[in-house]
Amino acid sequence: MSALGNIGGRLYRGEVSFDFVGRQRLWYMISGLILVISLVGLFARGLNFTVDFKGGSVFKFPVGNSSITQVQNAVGSSPASSNAIVQQVGSGSSANWSVQTGKLPFSEQQAVQATLSRDLGVPQNQININFVGASWGSDITHKAAEALIAFLVVIVIYLSIAFEWRMAIAALVALAHDIVITIGVYALAGFEVSPATVIGLLTILGYSLYDTVVVFDKVRENTAGLLSSTRSTYSQAANLALNQTLVRSINTSVIALLPVTAILFIGLAVLGVNELTDLALVLFVGMLSGTYSSIFIATPVLADLKERQPQYKALAKRVALKAAGGRAAKRAAAKASSGPAGGATAGSGGAAAGALAGQVPPGGTDPDDLADADLTDADLTDAELAGDDQAAGPEERVPAGRAAPRPPGPGARSGPRQQPRRASSAKRRPGGKKKRR
Repeated sequence: MSALGNIGGRLYRGEVSFDFVGRQRLWYMISGLILVISLVGLFARGLNFTVDFKGGSVFKFPVGNSSITQVQNAVGSSPASSNAIVQQVGSGSSANWSVQTGKLPFSEQQAVQATLSRDLGVPQNQININFVGASWGSDITHKAAEALIAFLVVIVIYLSIAFEWRMAIAALVALAHDIVITIGVYALAGFEVSPATVIGLLTILGYSLYDTVVVFDKVRENTAGLLSSTRSTYSQAANLALNQTLVRSINTSVIALLPVTAILFIGLAVLGVNELTDLALVLFVGMLSGTYSSIFIATPVLADLKERQPQYKALAKRVALKAAGGRAAKRAAAKASSGPAGGATAGSGGAAAGALAGQVPPGGTDPDDLADADLTDADLTDAELAGDDQAAGPEERVPAGRAAPRPPGPGARSGPRQQPRRASSAKRRPGGKKKRR
């Protein structure tokens, strides 16, 4: 645990960082593949609804000495449908067989009861018959859909007020991601969809949103005043927030999954299939999907939406320029490329570039760099590219009172003599006159 806490501290301070936001295309591809598989399973196989939704009859009786094959053969020889679902509910002395059939009239229900009693040796008074109408299941379906829509509307309004609408959209994308994956797992695995499943589905939506809101709150804290500086882009600040809350998200998910896992696997082995295991199953699948979406989907989607704004595009350019060395390095590079082709000026320009690079502290820029962040080499004027030194060619006029440059002799420095260039506003003194003191 101390090692995990040490990693969490290093993640929070930024000493160790995982680039979740920068690899959003990889996460989108993985999620897209899972979503496609889920949708194919949903449309190809469909959902296995219980009689609570589609209506029908349920026959329950003690297990006794009968096997599942004997029960299936007995049901097949009765007026019940061949698509009847036979499963064992509970365990030990309280174990019962549950036979779910379609809609049967009263006379056929009595016939199925008599057949099961005769073939399996079970007294008829121990065979309980429950009939569920389709209208009741339809009401449950409509109520669940209305609850889901109301839940999403309230969440959008809350996130738009507490944060902003882009965060609300990113949270909704993560929620839709979790819903589709959970439904797809149920369709592919053939799990039964019961009223407990609907309750669990609404529960995992709230859990997924809780984890996402925690991350978004840290993102808002890290991006406050970001536009007035060049320390990082929005994506970098959001990725830092995600790393700072990573250990917390993992710990929360593990602690929440422990009791759910115990109910699902241990309860399934001891108690058998019941409403409690149905609830635990949807919670298990939904919590895993919700944890994944809050880390790999919600924050990258938010960063993509924010980076489309003009102010954050300009911020990204300023940060990139600062990382490349600032405007001084750009001037030096343009100066070196503006000299004669392959001449000595290119060499002097390289020296000037090194001198200018030494004047700028690592990672720092002067105030003018922020204003000219969007400039390219072509946008810099000649006045901006002019440095403190200018090569004086042979054809330049030598001011009076100064000796003409001597030709290079043995041991003399090669190349034209460098003289400082006076500003354009400075007045030249007449030749031969000296300044009076």
